[in-house]
Amino acid sequence: MITERVVGPEEQMEDDGQELSLRPRKLSEYIGQDKIKDRVRVSIEAAQAREECLDHLLLYGPPGLGKTTLANIVANEMGVKIRVTSGPAIERPADMASMLTGLGPNDVLFIDEIHRINRAVEEVLYTAMEDFAIDIIMGKGHGARSLRLALPPFTLVGATTRPALLSSPLRDRFGDTFRLEFYDIQPMKEIITRAASILNIDITDEGAHEIASRSRGTPRIANRLLRRVRDYAEVRANRVIDLQTSQEALARQGVDELGLDETDRRLLRSIIENFDGGPVGLDTLAASTSEEADTVMDVYEPYLLTLGFIQRTPRGRMATRRAYEHLGIAYPERATIIQEHQASLWEDEDSE
Repeated sequence: MITERVVGPEEQMEDDGQELSLRPRKLSEYIGQDKIKDRVRVSIEAAQAREECLDHLLLYGPPGLGKTTLANIVANEMGVKIRVTSGPAIERPADMASMLTGLGPNDVLFIDEIHRINRAVEEVLYTAMEDFAIDIIMGKGHGARSLRLALPPFTLVGATTRPALLSSPLRDRFGDTFRLEFYDIQPMKEIITRAASILNIDITDEGAHEIASRSRGTPRIANRLLRRVRDYAEVRANRVIDLQTSQEALARQGVDELGLDETDRRLLRSIIENFDGGPVGLDTLAASTSEEADTVMDVYEPYLLTLGFIQRTPRGRMATRRAYEHLGIAYPERATIIQEHQASLWEDEDSE
């Protein structure tokens, strides 16, 4: 079960409305992901010059990095409407057909969690994406016939955290694919400073840097932490977010200097204390922390892997020396021997 953590990258109830007001609406306001921005800008300008719809776009990467925001920016820059839905919400082919026929010329259809669309619905998308048409079956049995219904040109923007789960026929129909990466400190500071201005709260450079360093490279988390620090600053620090205010407020939230919360530390301690540092299988690790295996893999692991706190090996997950040091636990020499053995196994597999 996913609990609502202050550093959780998934969208939460408290983000509704608040997050919308902080989202940029133009590419010029969108901070970070510079290579993606440049490619999208060129594609938009070319499509506008030809008076055509934009190619279908696939956005993938960990949650909270701005996939939905980028989809809305694309529609805004193209001067068209956007219709937003998610993979699990489209249950039947008829639902997809209804959605597609309701689009206007060059409109954007944004499907979040597109990897969760069922296969019957997905097949409706094939002809829609390629030929801007859908095939409707009229009647049943021997008297059934197929009717092709033309659609206005449109742009499908798909977002997913697990691109490997997309079928090849669907993935191949996207004109361009973009991977959103975790943010560095400087763009995170810019995002926080911009959000503080919108929220009408004063913030120092040191205060913005402290929040940025604990935001796990994720804008959604940065905005959420900023709102928590703002509340603390308004009550305890004369409405100014400086270094000390940021540190005190985030310490109260249980977020350490690297952005880890108690759930992250519990997962690391489980590997270290319950399984001697690993290797431990994903299902076993999930059971020991009372979480779903998919939650561990999709929500908790990406950032811990980025920090170099865990390793994925053929036999399971292992805690690294950096994880031991961060938790203040002595690193056993036995772990060094095991990791050297794992490294030799990988070298043997590579040579094969």
